[in-house]
Amino acid sequence: MSHPLNIVVLAAGKGTRMRSELPKVLHRLAGRPLVQHVLDAASALAPSATCVVYGHGGDAVPQALAGRTLRFALQAPQLGTGHAVMQALPHIDAGAATLVLYGDVPLVRSQTLAPLVDAARGGALAVLTATLEDSQGYGRIVREDGAVRRIVEQKDASPAEQAIREINTGIMAIPAGRLNGWLGRLGNQNAQQEYYLTDLVALAVADGVDVVGLDLAEPWEVTGVNSPRQLAELERVAQRLEAERLMEAGVRLADPARIDVRGRLTVGRDVWIDVGCVFEGEVMLGDGVSVGPNCVIRDSRIGAATRIEAMSWMERATVGAEAVVGPYARLRPGTELADGAHVGNFVELKNSQVGAGSKINHLSYVGDATVGARVNIGAGTITCNYDGANKYRTTIGDDAFIGSDTQLVAPVKIGAGATIGAGSTITRDAPDEVLTLSRNKQYTVSGWKRPQKKG
Repeated sequence: MSHPLNIVVLAAGKGTRMRSELPKVLHRLAGRPLVQHVLDAASALAPSATCVVYGHGGDAVPQALAGRTLRFALQAPQLGTGHAVMQALPHIDAGAATLVLYGDVPLVRSQTLAPLVDAARGGALAVLTATLEDSQGYGRIVREDGAVRRIVEQKDASPAEQAIREINTGIMAIPAGRLNGWLGRLGNQNAQQEYYLTDLVALAVADGVDVVGLDLAEPWEVTGVNSPRQLAELERVAQRLEAERLMEAGVRLADPARIDVRGRLTVGRDVWIDVGCVFEGEVMLGDGVSVGPNCVIRDSRIGAATRIEAMSWMERATVGAEAVVGPYARLRPGTELADGAHVGNFVELKNSQVGAGSKINHLSYVGDATVGARVNIGAGTITCNYDGANKYRTTIGDDAFIGSDTQLVAPVKIGAGATIGAGSTITRDAPDEVLTLSRNKQYTVSGWKRPQKKG
């Protein structure tokens, strides 16, 4: 690789104000851990090595990130940001430029980071800065004649320095061959008695290395998460950005402030999404799909021109084109609806395949079933698929008609074109093209009187 790049992600903080046993960087934003957002932005820069420095929570962070090509370094005890990067040194290439990111700053974009990397590859120390109306709590950028000369932390700043509005975001890129030596010269003579990574700026100046301060246009990119309130505020920023992306792709949103995407939502043309919908995991909506209010769709694919009516819920389901789902329908994992299928109000499906043009419109449970094409399943029908220990399958042939309030006791097969009379309990296979039913004889009791309340 002609231009190797190290990325070090600092993710060791406890996050005391989160009031949680979960390490701070594993709290979720838009459906993914905070640190996952950072790693996704970093991966777009094609690093040769990525090291995550962890601490609080033991192995929870490495375990949560298993499956990615990452290196991990433990920081214990925790003696500041400079000390954290020291722990990463055995895991990165000393001859490469190094970009330092933070696992609790999730919205930084790769296009913002790329100029920092370019500057470091050119031999400069590059620092990402931002200009804020309220700079309290941040390290201040001290410039002389326009050039960055040092960074001073809030607790160490003089009154004049505290008035500076340009702040240090903490993100910096260090030129190749400089990191080890500068870290070895860090001291902890400060109010926190910690080794500050920001002190690299003064060391660079002393060594005659250019320091480049790149001012950030969008402060939300470097907003960190330190409390549940900050996490909630940043969630709304993330969702606003996602809503803008969807609308730029042509999606019509009833209200951009009332949609939550907690994963990846892929959309076709002319998609309509009403208020209060939640999309989790990997969801794909085909051309012309409409989603009614207050639906939850997780890890599912919806075909073109399908309508998902209000209050419907689906997980790991596949729905064909021109189908109708809901309102108040539940599609559980393994559900597959073919083109033109209808699943109506208060219908639950699980691990079932429903053929083209079939209809299950009211108050039914169909589980572990294969339903053919053009089948009509009446209200109150149940596939009795579980005997308390094992599950069994129901098969319904094409063009069958299942009357209302029917129990199909699996394993059972209903033939093609068969009709099942309403109110039947079917325990044996029903043949093709004929009527099958089971009913007790109706009778009337003469002279019977309804019980009366005593007293």
